[in-house]
Amino acid sequence: VRVSAKAEYSKYSIEPASPMDFGTMVKGTKKSQTVLLENKGKFNFKFHIRQAPKLASALESKRYEKPCSTLASHQALLELFLQGHLRLGTFTVFPCSGSICPLGQQKITVECLAGQEGRCEEQLYIDIPGR
Repeated sequence: VRVSAKAEYSKYSIEPASPMDFGTMVKGTKKSQTVLLENKGKFNFKFHIRQAPKLASALESKRYEKPCSTLASHQALLELFLQGHLRLGTFTVFPCSGSICPLGQQKITVECLAGQEGRCEEQLYIDIPGR
């Protein structure tokens, strides 16, 4: 009896690479950009987009001006009603989860609605199990 197997990690690409910069915007205007997540592996994988832990955000923000304040704690409840959308300050990301088949791709939209004056910055991460 011959037995064989091959093990692989998920293979993927993310374009464009970080960081995503919306540039200077007029207060009250909206811009959007897309990120392309591509499955380059041989099996399906799921992805989830989440806000980076506060520690990572705090360390990164030392390089920039003061970031905009984050949303209140009730944001988590609001997210239950906005399934598929993740709101972080002036940014909205969608879809924020899904499954991609082999050689498939998913466009992820990031919208920025310029609200208050000043620099706004958030840290996100894309979680792909088995990477």
